[in-house]
Amino acid sequence: VQLQASGGGLVQPGGSLRLSCEASGTFDSYTMGWFRQAPGKEREFVAAIKRSGLSRLLADSVKGRFTISRDFARNTVFLQMSSLRPEDTAVYYCAFRYGEVVVSAMRQEAQYNDWGQGTLVTVSS
Repeated sequence: VQLQASGGGLVQPGGSLRLSCEASGTFDSYTMGWFRQAPGKEREFVAAIKRSGLSRLLADSVKGRFTISRDFARNTVFLQMSSLRPEDTAVYYCAFRYGEVVVSAMRQEAQYNDWGQGTLVTVSS
């Protein structure tokens, strides 16, 4: 599966950005997620969603500020980021796995088989 992520950039604190990730192919089931890696830190979970859209998971650090959604027809997942903070600065990676997992496992990197190239988000004044 090829993943094409886009939407990163430079934004001021308090601003918004929307990331997109499109998965090539046709799927009857998948789980897609967003992870991020800040300079000098390990990659961490941000958000994930199942193809059905019925299950979504957000990291505590982004709840109330970020939302995840998907375009069913285009196999595309969006991460809408608002009220951005300098600590949100990172390379954001989208991830894909065919099939669904239990909600608690959606935050685990090992559950995903395919990864996008990463898109840089910089929050700075």
